[in-house]
Amino acid sequence: MAQVKNLDTTSVRGERSVDVGLGTAAGKALLKDFNFNINSILGAVLYKPYAVTTATGVIKITDFVPANDVAFPSGATHVSLQGAFAIIDFDLGTSEVEYTQVENLPIDMTSGTVTLTPAATPTGTGIKLYFLQISFYQEVNGVQYSLNNGAYNAFAIIEVI
Repeated sequence: MAQVKNLDTTSVRGERSVDVGLGTAAGKALLKDFNFNINSILGAVLYKPYAVTTATGVIKITDFVPANDVAFPSGATHVSLQGAFAIIDFDLGTSEVEYTQVENLPIDMTSGTVTLTPAATPTGTGIKLYFLQISFYQEVNGVQYSLNNGAYNAFAIIEVI
């Protein structure tokens, strides 16, 4: 965020802000593809391209085959995908986030389209951020247990408007 703040070329030193820095194309580029887990980069876990409809926050992955399209840890039987759409106003200190449903799929060769739709469209002013999270589970006796493997669970900002 310090790099984003430094893109504020209109404010005097000591008063530069993230909000102004994010108003630039370079500021948005710094946040796009930001991975929250340095040990699990989204592009190294998800091999399939995705599309984001920025007006609604819908994320779509077409012809998704879990066994082929994700790198999964040993013992994982299921993969979960979830998205989020947020509007954050750094200047006012306000935010609103809407989450999509969680798509939990067996790791097999079944092909399908994953469509992650936020419960609503966030309102307000500010920067629009779109997120994608991938988590893995192991099913034992009909119960899924989270695999808290830092090398595979990915969470990233996939678009910035």
